[in-house]
Amino acid sequence: MKRILSVVVCAALFLSGCGTVSNTAKGGATGGDSGTASGTVIDAEAGAQIGKRMDKKAAELAAQLEDANVEVVKDANDLKALKVTFESGVLFKSSSFSLSDISRSQLEMFAKDIADMPDTDLTILGHTDNTGTPEYNEKLSIDRAESVATYLCKNCGIDKKRMTIEGRSFHEPVADNATLEGRLHNRRVEIYLTANEKMIQDAENGELN
Repeated sequence: MKRILSVVVCAALFLSGCGTVSNTAKGGATGGDSGTASGTVIDAEAGAQIGKRMDKKAAELAAQLEDANVEVVKDANDLKALKVTFESGVLFKSSSFSLSDISRSQLEMFAKDIADMPDTDLTILGHTDNTGTPEYNEKLSIDRAESVATYLCKNCGIDKKRMTIEGRSFHEPVADNATLEGRLHNRRVEIYLTANEKMIQDAENGELN
């Protein structure tokens, strides 16, 4: 089984949808239309319940998604959330935002695995390496994130209201862009899975399954 990492997300999360997918933040750092604004005070016991559920789902995703990295992170409300990273080499051909057959299979598996968590929102972030102009990479990163969101909506049944996309271009590298291997790791799509207002309310009411 893959190792599951625990880290803190410092950047704000953004979420969007299907069809013409918006990259406008909705509901603050953690939410879609039903999201909870950043800085909301969450009961400690409720937070623990949400954390337990996220830990369980992280283990399930890590076991199922062979071509993705699963991490347990913290959202802007200091609640546990999930970050699933797909390297663009798995999702796309070079300089393309058309999904490969392997990527479709991986996204379908991901959607199936989170089907029991409708009380979450998804943030989909596209990243590139630094090859090419800033304008080119900005558009490519948005197009890749939108391709993933659209496929999840149209082919996997995930409600577009739960999703937001954003292109991060080459501004957030995770490896050295001076090397071939580093650029491969920097070309990636990240999906954040965060508790929405319903999950938080259910946890606070002691009703979270």
